[in-house]
Amino acid sequence: MSDSLYKVIFVLGGPGAGKGTQCQKIEKEFGYVHLSAGDLLRAERKKEDSQYAEEIERHIKDGSIVPVEITCALLARAMKDSGKRNFLIDGFPRNKDNLDGWNETMTNIAKVSRVIFFNCPEQICVDRCLDRGKTSGRADDNKESLVKRIDTYTNATMPIIKHYRSQDLVTEIAAEKSQDEVFEDVKKVFTS
Repeated sequence: MSDSLYKVIFVLGGPGAGKGTQCQKIEKEFGYVHLSAGDLLRAERKKEDSQYAEEIERHIKDGSIVPVEITCALLARAMKDSGKRNFLIDGFPRNKDNLDGWNETMTNIAKVSRVIFFNCPEQICVDRCLDRGKTSGRADDNKESLVKRIDTYTNATMPIIKHYRSQDLVTEIAAEKSQDEVFEDVKKVFTS
């Protein structure tokens, strides 16, 4: 891998699988910068001077996927602005269009070194999201959005995991356990 390229680990899993929680732990323990595609999009839609805000808002409310050009532009800007080299990107790529867009726009900027896949039973994911929705203020932690998000994950994101599995880049982690138990498995990715 060229030293000039950012090192990226994609973090994938269904809504509520624990991606954000585990990324915070990885960031703290291993010094990676955690970039949540969803958080970047939510922050961008609140900026009054954003050229993307209205479009992002529409997609988030619909539970549909934001155009890849927007997400990649926000990721590239966040990487550059961080001044760091190692990144966890959580919740991206979510579909083939995201993957193709990443490959078209980001391969001269960043290299994917690993994909961590948090595999968690659907009902546990739903329960976690509804629980989180009580306090998170997230517009998409409700039953209606969740049905669409889980459907998107099953039909669109699982083929991405399969794609990276064929390149031997996927580490699958059982995510139904407690946060600390899951992190014990996560640590092995960074220490082996």
